[in-house]
Amino acid sequence: MFWRIFLLNAAVLVIATVALLLGPVTVSTPVVIREALILGVGLAAMLAANAALLRIGLGPLARLTRTMATTDLLRPGNRLPATGHGRQVRDLITTFNTMLDRLEAERATSAARALSAQEGERHRIAQELHDEIGQTLTAVLLELKRVADHAPSPVREEIRQVQETTRNSLDEIRRIARRLRPGVLEELGLTSALRALVTEFTASGLAVRGRFGTDLPELSREVELVLYRVAQESLTNTARHARAGHVDLSLHRHGQGVELRIRDDGRGLGRAPEGAGIRGMRERALLIGADLAVGPHSGTGTEVRLRVPDPAGKRD
Repeated sequence: MFWRIFLLNAAVLVIATVALLLGPVTVSTPVVIREALILGVGLAAMLAANAALLRIGLGPLARLTRTMATTDLLRPGNRLPATGHGRQVRDLITTFNTMLDRLEAERATSAARALSAQEGERHRIAQELHDEIGQTLTAVLLELKRVADHAPSPVREEIRQVQETTRNSLDEIRRIARRLRPGVLEELGLTSALRALVTEFTASGLAVRGRFGTDLPELSREVELVLYRVAQESLTNTARHARAGHVDLSLHRHGQGVELRIRDDGRGLGRAPEGAGIRGMRERALLIGADLAVGPHSGTGTEVRLRVPDPAGKRD
């Protein structure tokens, strides 16, 4: 818009200057070099003044354009001050800020519903895995044991191998059910659930060290679930993609709230775009008004930091 208006005004001024130099109303005929220089300087001054005025007048619109291009609803709070020369420009910026407020509120509401439905579906699947498939495999194990006790010696060894495979499958199903529905979180609290998470990933080959504060404030169930899911997703991403050997997981008081921090010594994020896992963590953080930061830390590796200013899980 700036260049369109500027070039249009410049074209008009150039045409007027040329007409003054070459037309019958020229100051001198033929053209005097001195007068041409004076007119050229005048033209340049007019163009400079025109450009400065347009830049000042359209500056708020340029800032608004940059804000619109960089707005991310997963990083809320980015607002443009309603300033500028002219009521229409200020009204436009105010309308844009109001629209952002509405979009962020609607996204937070829809994300809360989606995540609530997701947790409910996880709970249902975990229950079915435990109650139906788990019990079925347990019955199969008992039947295999009965058959093995009466089977001939050559066949008995093969049945034992089938038993072992079935037992490993049962253990895997129970592990999946625990990850879908962290029963230890509901029964023993966040610190115990995080300790169990540390033990689980350490047993899978990733050296995880957990450190937990003893003066943590009282946390709501929603905050505890978000903290647990962020820690779980971070450790899962580290195990799958980071090629890390060691991970530090800590949960401590931070002001009136808490801070969860996960650091690894892997290859880092590089220039890879954020995947669904990180976007999911950001959405969960928004539900409790928390601040999530994902990036490199000193040395190598990646750091995930989640700060919860309100441990009760209330949003303004």
